Amino acid sequence: MILMRLSCVCLCFVVDAELTLEPKSPYLFTGECITFTCDMRDGYDTDWHYTFNWNGQHIVSFDANNSYSLNLTADLSGDYQCIGHHKDLTNVTKQSNKVTLSVKERAENLQTVLFTSGCTSHSFYIINNDIILNQTAHRPTATLRADGTSIPVAGTLTLTCSVLVSGGWKYDWFRRTSDSYETMIVADGVQNSISVSHEGIYRCRGRRGNPGFFTEDSDEIRIEKTCKISVTRLHNWTQVYSGEAITVRCEIQGGGDTEWEYEWRTTSSYTPPMHSEYRLSSASVFCSGDYWCKGRRDLYSSTVWSDAFTLTVSCKSDFSLNVLQHFTSDSVSLSCEGNSAEWRVKRFPEHGYMSHCSDWWRMTGFTCNMMLSWYDTAVYWCESGSGEFSNAVNITANYTNIVLVSPVHPVAEGDSVTLGCVLRTDDSLSNVTFYKNGKLVQNDDRGELNISAVSKSDEGFYKCEYSGSESSESWMSVKCEYD
Repeated sequence: MILMRLSCVCLCFVVDAELTLEPKSPYLFTGECITFTCDMRDGYDTDWHYTFNWNGQHIVSFDANNSYSLNLTADLSGDYQCIGHHKDLTNVTKQSNKVTLSVKERAENLQTVLFTSGCTSHSFYIINNDIILNQTAHRPTATLRADGTSIPVAGTLTLTCSVLVSGGWKYDWFRRTSDSYETMIVADGVQNSISVSHEGIYRCRGRRGNPGFFTEDSDEIRIEKTCKISVTRLHNWTQVYSGEAITVRCEIQGGGDTEWEYEWRTTSSYTPPMHSEYRLSSASVFCSGDYWCKGRRDLYSSTVWSDAFTLTVSCKSDFSLNVLQHFTSDSVSLSCEGNSAEWRVKRFPEHGYMSHCSDWWRMTGFTCNMMLSWYDTAVYWCESGSGEFSNAVNITANYTNIVLVSPVHPVAEGDSVTLGCVLRTDDSLSNVTFYKNGKLVQNDDRGELNISAVSKSDEGFYKCEYSGSESSESWMSVKCEYD
């Protein structure tokens, strides 16, 4: 009798493996690269051959690698599973859980919700309580928020980048300024928030997977400093004159104890050095203009430019006559109108000694009142208690019957000027002859010398003559091109 033993070979499938994916998200987009990893949870990875299935179809069979990467398209949605075949134990096979993927080319045919943020409205879709951005493109868009737009002195602001579609995102951060190109300040950051202490223009984006799949960039946010910066003048004078010493200062309110470097910008002919104060030891009309400044802590951190400060330097003082001719017995008043509370009129005659107005006439406030006589022919000026001087004035007391009428102040180039002659009888004159530096310049029936646009070449000594009577000479000064 022959005995036959029947052997039954059983091929066992055990659901004891795990299929994971990276990025871990139930909603993925066309263009993303996803990686499946099959873990047999037994022995070494090299002990197995791997098969990857999609909707029950083999896409990889008996491969030695337990990972498989796939560039997604919309038609690759479905169920994925892996199966492990033991290399030595041919009857041992394990299969993993199933992972269902939804690959979106764009969000369509879903419930729409209108969400308002600030002044902007956005449309979103809801799938199983997850928010899906309404994209007309394939990629979601990152959203950038800030807890303010002004950085406090020595402080920081927090920026938050978010992608409302699913999860698994890392974040790239970018910054630029008006003076520099954009740079990436954080790459592949795990946290979706950063603290910033530098002003600039910021944006962010999300990324996930390897190679990376990027979202659309966020909108930009401009961050500035809260420091209030201003240019001030270290005195309250209402008028600055050529030759005076003045100081302008760059002030940073709320700047704390920071060691600032200073930068100046100006429309004048002089650029201040990089210090907080700019001292003009002898101001000129070329210093007139607008001044701005800003403070800088380092290459990336600075305040905004201050508002413009306008400095006007006049090329003449309020007491800036040159030569005045008067008849004897004329009443004359000389006033000092400068920046000092201690102005006094002083004189120095051709034959005599220096004295104050109060020594020979009456000083009322800043004004010297006198009745001219021959000994009042002298040089006059204003002098302050601190030693500041005005322009000098030559006053001539004439015994003749005729005087030259000349400009009260030094004239600016381009101005029109009229010179005249006056008799003691105050009669109107014609046929007056005028001389400059002793040379005849006009001899006709006019009673005045008109210069329509004064130039530097018109500067000099002038006098007039009428019916044989000749005035004293007066100097006409053309000192400044600007005023």
